[in-house]
Amino acid sequence: MKNTRILANIIRQQSLKMVHKSKGPHIASALSIADILAVLYGEIMSFDPNDTTSSLRDRFILSKGHSCVAIYAVLAEAGFFPKEQLGTYGEDFSWLMNHISHKVPGVEFSTGSLGHGLPFGVGKSLAAMIRGETWKTFVLLGDGEMDEGSNWEALMFAAHYKLSNLVAIIDYNKLQSLKPVELTMGLEPLVDKLKAFGCLVHEIDGHNHNQLIDVFKKESDSQPVVIVAHTVKGKGVSFMENRVEWHYKCPDDRQLGSAMAELGVKHA
Repeated sequence: MKNTRILANIIRQQSLKMVHKSKGPHIASALSIADILAVLYGEIMSFDPNDTTSSLRDRFILSKGHSCVAIYAVLAEAGFFPKEQLGTYGEDFSWLMNHISHKVPGVEFSTGSLGHGLPFGVGKSLAAMIRGETWKTFVLLGDGEMDEGSNWEALMFAAHYKLSNLVAIIDYNKLQSLKPVELTMGLEPLVDKLKAFGCLVHEIDGHNHNQLIDVFKKESDSQPVVIVAHTVKGKGVSFMENRVEWHYKCPDDRQLGSAMAELGVKHA
């Protein structure tokens, strides 16, 4: 795989192209997780794109399934399917759907209805523990998604059964669909709440690759791990950063060109 910073830039570029071509939403949500995905797939996780059912593979679950273009981009770059397939995103009969689908090679679980990914990941982690297997389950959640009670129930379960092989990452970009998280349903004090639920919590800059690599390499003895990753929604494209309208808005031709230029591409 490429250097993780180069990979993150590719994820952003490909995500922009897919959303623009399909006239679809959720580009800002994809841009905020590009660095996390680049580090996971480029440095941390164990996987084989030629053997997607290997019992030794680490499992990754995108609970915020609307950010799927970022996952499709990194899976194509990792060799799970030809990069040319990215151009079919959102088309009729394409398996690259607008919310992530398990029909895509390398995708473990279809998500879209929020609050389902972490409970599923907890089940995966429990199965690994029962079988005495050493692979890990990584679950990436949105911050607004933490409004769902199913996530807190899953964390209680994970702590009770000491699922130290579970790593949940919260994409804490402070914005959800229509307004800031704090105005919708405030999460603070988030770290204290997670600790009270029995989790081993790390708080980091979700765009700092060194911090991401370091925290993913840390082990837990008996607690599920939750990483609170502070991020910027729309990261990498100045006019999309911290702008709530880009949760649903699609870039036009001019905006695509400007965005790609910011990412170092002369022509979109």
